[in-house]
Amino acid sequence: MQYELRTQSIDPLRPTFTNLQKRYGDKPATRYQEGTIDVQAVEHFHFRPVWDAEREIYDERFSALKLSDPYSFTDPRQYYYAPYVTARSQLFDGFAKTLDYVESRGLFASLPDAWRTLAVNGLLPLRHYEGAAQMICSEGARFAYGTTIEQCLSFAAFDRIGNAQLLSRIGLALGDGSAQLLSEARTRWLEADELQPLRRYCEELLVETDWAVAAVALDLTDRLIYQLIYQYLDQRALVGGASALSLLGQHLGDWYADNRRWLDALLQAWTADPEHGASNTQVLHSTVEAWLPAATGAVKGLASALDAAADVGAGERVDVLSAELGQQLSEEFAK
Repeated sequence: MQYELRTQSIDPLRPTFTNLQKRYGDKPATRYQEGTIDVQAVEHFHFRPVWDAEREIYDERFSALKLSDPYSFTDPRQYYYAPYVTARSQLFDGFAKTLDYVESRGLFASLPDAWRTLAVNGLLPLRHYEGAAQMICSEGARFAYGTTIEQCLSFAAFDRIGNAQLLSRIGLALGDGSAQLLSEARTRWLEADELQPLRRYCEELLVETDWAVAAVALDLTDRLIYQLIYQYLDQRALVGGASALSLLGQHLGDWYADNRRWLDALLQAWTADPEHGASNTQVLHSTVEAWLPAATGAVKGLASALDAAADVGAGERVDVLSAELGQQLSEEFAK
């Protein structure tokens, strides 16, 4: 007896879930939409937090920044688990290949003494800044209202630990496999006078009760630090004989550009919201006014550590970046 195998096409009874049909029409949805939109529970909670019994366990009142529809914001990268893991795997593989290249050609051994000191005193302590950022993002992921925002903050929290690991690998490579330089960087983060403003800034964000304000304030230092270290300092490293640091730093710069995409989209969603846009803009403006001077002072402390090692003009650059950032945000919130 012979059997003939045939393929059959079975049309689905409906293209996607009912909630997505209501939002986007009767058409197939993307996997990002199916795994993200309307996923957060909104009713039938079995208890209120004992430490804040006036609020539900998921409650938009945990922040002064609100969206009339939390799902009016979506991640422009369309990250859910699979594409996120794929993207970060590629980033880490790229970093590993660059590190192998640097080590195989002995580029760390030829690093000028001033730039080695700069890396130990100013770059490696940022492992602990990234660790603090991870906790701030985790706090935001817990209290954010709406899966699209929570998801971005969760991925960002994982990213910050990943960034700390990349900096740790640079420290291990600089120390020929020894963790001594990482230990010295930790001591500097805890004790060096010029790094205490940045450490204090991070600790104050850890106890900020409004998760969105903390996220925006963290973004202020991110904008200053990443432009200072991975753009301005990167250019100085190339002409200063520290190409190894430039090659490795490019991967963190690429991550920052990717992370900015969802942050910029969220800021735009907050200010453009039809119901809360005006109040959101006021909160954002007051947040920048309150936190930007402290952020600038914190990063200037870091810049002084860089200048003490290699005299790269980091302090003056921070002043320029801060002025440009203040003007840029003022114009954006005035629209």
